[in-house]
Amino acid sequence: MRRAIELAAFGRFTTSPNPNVGCVIVKNGKIIGEGYHHHAGGPHAEVNALNMAGDNAKGATAYVTLEPCSHFGKTPPCADALINAGVKRVVAAMQDPNPQVAGRGLHKLLSAGVDVSHGVLMQEAEKLNVGFFKRMRTGFPYIQLKLGASLDGKTALATGESQWITSRASRQDVQNYRAQASAILTTSETVLADNPSMNVRWDELSDNIKTIYPKETLRQPIRIITDSQNRVTPEYKITQLAGECWLARTRSENSDWQGDVSEILLPTNGKNSGVDLVLLMMQLGKRNINTVWAECGAHFAGALLEAGLVDELILYIAPKILGDDARGLFTLTPLSALSQAPEFTIASLEQIGPDIKVCLKPRY
Repeated sequence: MRRAIELAAFGRFTTSPNPNVGCVIVKNGKIIGEGYHHHAGGPHAEVNALNMAGDNAKGATAYVTLEPCSHFGKTPPCADALINAGVKRVVAAMQDPNPQVAGRGLHKLLSAGVDVSHGVLMQEAEKLNVGFFKRMRTGFPYIQLKLGASLDGKTALATGESQWITSRASRQDVQNYRAQASAILTTSETVLADNPSMNVRWDELSDNIKTIYPKETLRQPIRIITDSQNRVTPEYKITQLAGECWLARTRSENSDWQGDVSEILLPTNGKNSGVDLVLLMMQLGKRNINTVWAECGAHFAGALLEAGLVDELILYIAPKILGDDARGLFTLTPLSALSQAPEFTIASLEQIGPDIKVCLKPRY
């Protein structure tokens, strides 16, 4: 199963909106076939492993990181493929939370006389697909909020200058995260201030990722901009690059867009005439967005946190001090008691070049 989990991770850049899945087929103590799901619409992990195993799959055991599907989507059911190949036993790391599967795949295998078990390395397997699982269980995508700051918790000088507080190594790590996201989220404030691209640049990915993610297979995440005042116009780079760009707005406005740009119309949040972020995330879930990588300023970061939408905070801390008048990490509603302060659990801590990366989970 550990090998199947390793294989599944190879697909993490290209499978969206599908989950990452790996499969290993074993017979007489030897691996005779293995595979993973490469991209949405392509063969699933089980089929790729069966193709490698060939006729030897008869009487073998298949280890798969997620319950085999039992429904017709863009490809035929994997449960049928395993049954037709004569596989004797199937071990799944976990059941599929997708309502279209949800135990039906395992039941189909059992009904065909296949020995079935699940729950092996379940936690490790779930980490492969936190976004997919959250969307299936709640209808919301998994949101990672990225912030870069100095030692004194500042994100920019008082003038707004912020390039670059963190190091090249941290920026490369950000590219690695972006490449795995279904969508990259920012705001019109950031677009107007910085004119960013908010895309994946293959040349800036880590070398170890380039070896498993060829440039010709590069997938650009959907770029999403909250733009309640319709300030983003066609001259900004983020709307001109390859891939989809969605503008989350409260009213429609026709513009001469050059790229694949569309609008998501939403009501205001009732506080400051901004886009209702909870409804936006519900819309993204309905549009099969598994993971959202958010890069923004203090106001939007605070709004995401106060709305209870942040699943993970990725904080890069540079060994610099910017001083009292520099801009802070979050703009939050004033607290009247220390007990009201948002709290986090540290999930991991590592050095990235000269910087420190802290991954935190909010305690809502």
